[in-house]
Amino acid sequence: MKVNRKKAQLNSSVDFTPMIDVVFQLILFFLVSTTFIQVPGITVNLPKSSTANDVKLEQIIITVKDEGNIYFNEQKSDFVLLDMSLSEFDTGDILKENYPVILQADGDVKNSTIVRIFDILRHNGFVSISLRTTEY
Repeated sequence: MKVNRKKAQLNSSVDFTPMIDVVFQLILFFLVSTTFIQVPGITVNLPKSSTANDVKLEQIIITVKDEGNIYFNEQKSDFVLLDMSLSEFDTGDILKENYPVILQADGDVKNSTIVRIFDILRHNGFVSISLRTTEY
């Protein structure tokens, strides 16, 4: 009688499923635990201040470049458009008097331009205005 004996082949393979699960969990952990900082996309040369402090993220940002270009929340504007944008701006449940406005102006911007922007802001009811600076 002829016995046909086949050698048993060992099929050894590495199961990557648990490793993929662990890597996926690590990615999710780092995504959830990471804090994101909102940085404006318009670059200006800010003046220095020793009393600078951080402000809230929900705010209006008005940027004035040294050439006199004005930006309202990263959209190019001028004095008339700024006045219209501020009058139509929806602050939600927050009163306009308490809604934070950040004015970041280049160090070479004329004082008259800043004063005019302050007048437009106050005319529209915004009085919580901060000047953005950098530390010494």
